[in-house]
Amino acid sequence: MWLYLVIAALLVGVDQLTKWIVVQQMTIGQAIEVIPNFFYLNSYRNRGAAWGMLEGKFGFFFIVTVLVVVGLIYFLYKEGTKNKVFAWSVALLLSGAIGNFIDRMARGEVVDFLHFYPFGYNFPIFNVADVCLTFGVILMLISVMFEERLTKKGTID
Repeated sequence: MWLYLVIAALLVGVDQLTKWIVVQQMTIGQAIEVIPNFFYLNSYRNRGAAWGMLEGKFGFFFIVTVLVVVGLIYFLYKEGTKNKVFAWSVALLLSGAIGNFIDRMARGEVVDFLHFYPFGYNFPIFNVADVCLTFGVILMLISVMFEERLTKKGTID
């Protein structure tokens, strides 16, 4: 269990370091082209959840995040030793939730900066914590969907 908490802490560190660099080196709204017509670093602030939903609901985010973090640590403790895919998903979810929670507590908003235009589509700007949350959800779904099958084959440690 401790390994996954350390992994989560390291990912929170990467998330916070990248956001700190953006805050220190870029002005809000500034965009730096990395790959023309595809990938930009774009300094943006978000006061809501994904894609700006629930903007201004600080109390809601505070309560939900605390409950989610406590729940994830509980599930990691109870189930993490049985299923490594599940444990990795929890580590990713923890790091994403905590990374964005730190922003909300320290700044009152979340720093976003990764901006992609896949196939010309203007994808919403996001950050490292959001990447962790996304992959955490994907791994959690894989873990839940295939747990019984993998357990029968004896491939889950």
